[in-house]
Amino acid sequence: MTVAGIEPGQRRLNGPQTTGREYRNLSEPAFEMTHDFDVAVPMRDGVELMVDVWRPDTLGEHPVLVSASPYPRQIQDLGAPMGFIEAGASDFFVPRGYVHVIANLRGTGGSGGEFTMFDAQERHDVHDLVEWAAAQEWSDGNVGMIGISYFAMTQLEAAVEQPPHLRAIMPVAVTADLYEAASHHGLANTGFLTPFLAMVGLTAHKTDRLWRGKLLDVARRMLNTPVLHERFGRMNGEAAVVMLKRLMHLHHDPHPWDDLWRDAVVAHPARDEWWDERNLVPQLHKVTVPVYLGCDWENVPLHLPATFGTMQALTSSPEVRVGMLGEFGLTWPWESLHIEALAWYDHWLKGRDTGILDGPRIRYALPGDDEWHTADTWPPASSRLQEWLLAADGSLAPDAAVDGDRTFMTLGAGLNRAVASPTDPPSSLTWTSEPLTTDLDIAGDIELTLDATATASDLAWIAVLMDVAPDGAEQPVTAGYLRASLRAVDEEASEPGAPVLACRTPVAVPLGEQVRYRVPLVPNARRFAAGHRIRLTLIGDDQPDDTPAIMGFRHASVGTSTINTVAATSRLKLPVLDG
Repeated sequence: MTVAGIEPGQRRLNGPQTTGREYRNLSEPAFEMTHDFDVAVPMRDGVELMVDVWRPDTLGEHPVLVSASPYPRQIQDLGAPMGFIEAGASDFFVPRGYVHVIANLRGTGGSGGEFTMFDAQERHDVHDLVEWAAAQEWSDGNVGMIGISYFAMTQLEAAVEQPPHLRAIMPVAVTADLYEAASHHGLANTGFLTPFLAMVGLTAHKTDRLWRGKLLDVARRMLNTPVLHERFGRMNGEAAVVMLKRLMHLHHDPHPWDDLWRDAVVAHPARDEWWDERNLVPQLHKVTVPVYLGCDWENVPLHLPATFGTMQALTSSPEVRVGMLGEFGLTWPWESLHIEALAWYDHWLKGRDTGILDGPRIRYALPGDDEWHTADTWPPASSRLQEWLLAADGSLAPDAAVDGDRTFMTLGAGLNRAVASPTDPPSSLTWTSEPLTTDLDIAGDIELTLDATATASDLAWIAVLMDVAPDGAEQPVTAGYLRASLRAVDEEASEPGAPVLACRTPVAVPLGEQVRYRVPLVPNARRFAAGHRIRLTLIGDDQPDDTPAIMGFRHASVGTSTINTVAATSRLKLPVLDG
């Protein structure tokens, strides 16, 4: 029997397996595993989706975990460090008494229809998948869902459709509003969206001849050797982005992938009806099943922004739990938090008292500290916003002079300059604190208030918060983004189901006139150790390779040339923990 886990003799899972707790009454490996490949599942309109079923090799009924995405279902056990392998380890869940159904969405992996990316049709399909799984002879009628990233997004899609047999979900690294991942307050997140659609298009129509062929069988055996597999547990997101950029030059069918790219990047640059259909936030009050959320703190440019907003919008869920992970918490292939998931689903699908609901509902790693921390609310009750001023001399301090300003320049393309001039203003600005005399812990929402003038009617503000070690090494912590013409930053809808109205119509920046900008940085947690410095870097274009970009994700340039002047009245607001 092949069994994954963390016990001797088991295929060793990568990554943290719990949020620091011991659980009880967990299902033990007791079943051999078998499979049914390429099963056609009819949708309500007659289109068939293709699924693979991994199940215990015994007669009997078991709870089911459904994983659905546009990624090849056939390679979810490949073991490669690819962002597509995120359905979870079948050889962990199935021996412990679960059926694992891995499905391809429309237009991918042999499924009929056309991929439409996180729209109403997709929501109907995942509802139907859940109900189909509940009705099979190997199912006991209790269905959950598993998987991160797009697999997590389809979990929320199912939950808002309320299929009767869905009992609980665990959408770790989720995005509830596609616009929030594809565009950061008006700056197109092309470092993500472009390779994502290219790679889904490249893989969508490959068949079992490739995925289940001899070449990948050899790769599967090699990639799952313990020594090589262990190395994948410490590969970061930037390494995966580099690989995607190389592969995206391969040919793929232009329809619908290039059409979706134009819609997201060109035809719909600001919020409109196209994005509204792909925004679940106004519908999250419909979710009535328990939800376990989570992410890693590094996932700043993709799924981290949605985690806490999703938690707050789940007003009808009977139980919402959150687990936030530190560095290498979510690597590929995704295998972390599986024991946590087992405790969650043993509780909700098997009725076992596992201890998953004991204690505060939020557990989070604090990078720089080895202990797990807890909270009942976000931000934590002990979090207090502390203002740090962006002084004219480049210092960053809670107390500083508010007189003076600093200037930097962002250049667009096509200027026909041979080289930059030594008289040019700098292309970025930094503000750096003095070395900290004691540890400084932060956890919560972070915001930059900029008082600034510009010489262009539109521009980008990109702010990156850094932890600077005594030897000068910089570690990105989080970042914030804002297109100046869309400076009416989105706010949470005041009532469940109310539309989000902000950021829909661009408003030109008044030339040479000081404007106050609110640039929200993605929420985060960190211990800035004694002796370290806090640094804020401000740029107007992160396309150059020498500019900071968390996880290697960069944005489409606004394209304007502008001289920006930042007043010393500007402030960085840090959520400092008491004590």
